[in-house]
Amino acid sequence: MKRYLFILFSLLLFGSCSESAYVFTSFHEPANEGLRMLYSMDGYKWNDFNRVFMKPEIGEQKIMRDPSMAQGPDGTFHLVWTTGWRGTKGFGYSSSKDLIHWSAQQSIEVMQNEPTTVNVWAPEVFYDDETSQFIIIWASTIPFRYPKGEEEENNNHRMYYVTTKDFKVFSDKKLFMDPGFSVIDAVIVKINKGKYALVLKDNTRKNRNMKIAFSDHAIGPYTNVSAAFTDNLTEGPSVVKVKHKWLVYYDAYGEKKYLAKATTDFKSFQDVRVEVQLPEGHKHGTIVKVPKKLIRNILNK
Repeated sequence: MKRYLFILFSLLLFGSCSESAYVFTSFHEPANEGLRMLYSMDGYKWNDFNRVFMKPEIGEQKIMRDPSMAQGPDGTFHLVWTTGWRGTKGFGYSSSKDLIHWSAQQSIEVMQNEPTTVNVWAPEVFYDDETSQFIIIWASTIPFRYPKGEEEENNNHRMYYVTTKDFKVFSDKKLFMDPGFSVIDAVIVKINKGKYALVLKDNTRKNRNMKIAFSDHAIGPYTNVSAAFTDNLTEGPSVVKVKHKWLVYYDAYGEKKYLAKATTDFKSFQDVRVEVQLPEGHKHGTIVKVPKKLIRNILNK
């Protein structure tokens, strides 16, 4: 009987015509369990695999926050994450072919030449198919480096980046974005060839909301920062294209909800909170399109 129910469930779950589905990297507070993931057949309704895929092993605080993942042209999944709230000079890294077995965890020390660095937060990995390289961006505070603005020196973030082709050799870190205010949680989105959007959080106290900037290149520069398209006290954007719409998921921590907005041009947005479903406890990650058989293999394990 149990086997019959499992087969029926599988037919219902994987029975659509499309061969593609989605995984959503995730973690639960207080971020000491490790990597979790959700899966979806349509990009709107999400289920939890209900397992920890990888436990944090590096960093003094032994946490794994903000897991960001991108798949390379050889099929390898590359994962980066935040390893500590303060005092870190790098981010965590591991890779996998099947999302089940992971390589040894490493700390990629991208800010080792900046001794006063306060933090390395929310690294985001993006594969740039126009230059055949990975771009990793993150937020760091270097006190007294930029005009103070409204934030304390230890909370005055700017976005930085490195590039790599193999996650063995990395470029020197460079400034990715200085919009004139404290900025964190930025995500690169390729809209079309030669057209990119950057979804970002304005982290100044009076705002703490999300905005959009634009560029002709994945690596920037990103300009024309928009007005906020979310309410205040929102962060952690995750973006996925489903059919003809882009869905921007985000943590509305002021409301204690995980919400989403839809857009076709990153200029006007529609609230689709009634159309999405996410398990309780899910936190900031990235969404990757994968073959259904990959999800099937994880569920069978």
